[in-house]
This record gives sequence, structure tokens and C-alpha cells, in this order.
Amino acid sequence: MASSRSYCLLLLLIASDSFSCHVLGAKHLDGFLNNGNFEQSPKPSNLKKTVLKGTRSLPGWETKGLVEFIAGGPQPGGMYFPVAHGAHAVRLGNEATISQTVAVKPGSLYALSFVASRTCAQNEVLTVSVPPQSGDLPLQTLYCSNGGDTYAWGFKPNTTLVKITFHNPGVQEDPACGPLIDAVHLKELLPPFPTRDNLVKNPGFEEGPRRPLTHSGNGILLPPKQEDKVSPLPGWIIESLKSVKYIDAQHYNVPVGKSAVELVAGRESAIAQIIRTVPGKLYALTFAVGDAKNECHGSMAVVAFAAKDSFTVPFQSSGDGKFKNASFKFRAISARTRLTFFSSNYHTRKDDYVSLCGPVIDQVRVFPIKA
Repeated sequence: MASSRSYCLLLLLIASDSFSCHVLGAKHLDGFLNNGNFEQSPKPSNLKKTVLKGTRSLPGWETKGLVEFIAGGPQPGGMYFPVAHGAHAVRLGNEATISQTVAVKPGSLYALSFVASRTCAQNEVLTVSVPPQSGDLPLQTLYCSNGGDTYAWGFKPNTTLVKITFHNPGVQEDPACGPLIDAVHLKELLPPFPTRDNLVKNPGFEEGPRRPLTHSGNGILLPPKQEDKVSPLPGWIIESLKSVKYIDAQHYNVPVGKSAVELVAGRESAIAQIIRTVPGKLYALTFAVGDAKNECHGSMAVVAFAAKDSFTVPFQSSGDGKFKNASFKFRAISARTRLTFFSSNYHTRKDDYVSLCGPVIDQVRVFPIKA
């Protein structure tokens, strides 16, 4: 009888520990969605040429409307579809949708990364949504010549299950056109905090979206706040009309650490952060400016704003990865001070006059100083 009681007690403890781990240690997401690279092919019976038949034909995904399962390379009619990861991607026809339900942590910040490219010369739009958030990403601006731009889209869920949806709203006139989607990745982000020595959160941009393609050196485009209310770059606001690019030290020159931000669209590309300050107190603002060693060249200039003051940092780039440190002083006029950075000029690479590029900023610091 005693051994039976001990056995029952052991089972109860194991069950209790398992339940506690499940509740307290929810899964930290950092990887492809289920069949996020679309390399699990539909059954041949679920395809009519390239068009998917039925809403559950694509493994891991629910589809609606005209969705094509595409193999990269030359296509009938003389078109060429670049596929960023592996051999396959999906193309969304007019008003077509793909979606997947994912378990998440309510209140946490997530970055959804994916590769999207247009298939025609005309403008295309991709709607990304995780209810109640939704945003339209214009695909008409190419930031790399091969057409396969990587985007990140931030969201903060209020439920334990969310439905991630990609939708082609059908704004283009040609129904044969439609965006390609590939390499869909989800990462949970950690909330940044200021420190005693630096009032800027995430000052070196070390916390940010994961690049889903380890072999790709294109960086990740972070859309402006008009298209994504929750920034995929913790602590920072993409305060511009166009995207900024999130780059890594593996493929680019980064002044400090593993990540930095490249301002790729001139005055239309800006980042900002609101920090806590003491009115009337004097502060120092320091940051690094350089180029990404990606053949981006020319007379560059980064303009920084803090309180009522503005500062311009000129930088002559040869595209070889040099950088310099800038330092300024400003006096706070309120309990909240907005820091803003943008590039005053437009640039393209020496080896590629299609791809937009620009100056890199990194390691932003703000700290109080004596007058």
C-alpha cells in the first residue's frame, strides 16, 4: 500500500511540474513558421498546374482565392521569378490570401520577417495582418536589384492564438501579376530599457528582427509607422515615408556589435525615439556614422534632432566600411525629448545603380553632463 501511495505521489509531482513548466515557460518563438519556406509541396492532386485547389492544399497554411505554388526560375511567357530560400514560393493573385494560426504570448512584442517581391513592373501592395493590427506594404520601391526584399513587420498580440495573414488587395490592373512570398519567420523580441549611463533604449540596435535568410546580404526593411504601428525594432519609431534597413555584421560593416541601421531613402528614411529627460538639464548626444561596406558611395550627411537643436554630421564615403563618431550637446525643454535621425541625401551603390543605400548609424548614447 505504501509503495502504491509513493508511486501515485510521484506521478502527481511529475504532472504538477509539467503543468507548471507549460504555464510559466511558454515557448520562445524564433524560427520559420510551419512550412514557412514553402518547401513542403502540395500533393499533385491538389494542384492544377501551379494553382492550388482547396483551402488546405498547401501544408501548414490556409489559402483563399488564386494562390500559386511557384518554382523559382524562368516561367512561361518569358518571366523570371526569383525565389529567396530553397526552390519554391507562393504567388498571390488578386484578392488572394494565405494565413496560419500561431500560439503566442499576449502582450509580448513579435517581429514577422518575410521575403516579398513583385512579379510585374507595375506597383504592387501586400497587406499583412495580425488582428487587430493590419498594414499595407507597397512593393514598388526596390532596395535590391534581384527584387527579393526582406521585410519585418511588428505586432503585439492580445490573445494566445493569432492568425497571421498575407493578402493581395488587388490594386494592380493586371490579374496575372501578384507578389511572391517566401521565407516567413517569426521572432519574439525582448523589451529594451534605458540604463544609468544611457537614456536611449536599444542604443546599438542589437535587439531586432531575425534575418530569415542566413545566406542573403540584403538586410531587412523596416516599414514606416504609417504601415506598421508596432515597430519591429524595439525602442525605435520608423518615422518616415519610406523604410529603413536593418543590417548585420555578418554581411555588412557595423561600427559596434552585431547590428546597425542604414538610412536607405534620404530624407524619406528616418528613425526616432522618445527619451525621458529633465527640463533645463544639459545632455550629450553621441553616435557613430559610416557606410556599410556595400559599395555605397558619395557625400553623405546624417541630420540629428534633439529638443530644439539640430546637428549635421557630414561623411565622405568610398563604400569601404569607414565610420566616425559624432558628439553634440543639447538642453532638454520637457520631460520627454524626441531624438530623430535622417539622411539628407539619396545614394545608390557603385556596382548597382538600382539598389538604394545610405549612411549607417549605430551606438546612440544620451547622458547628462554638467554645464
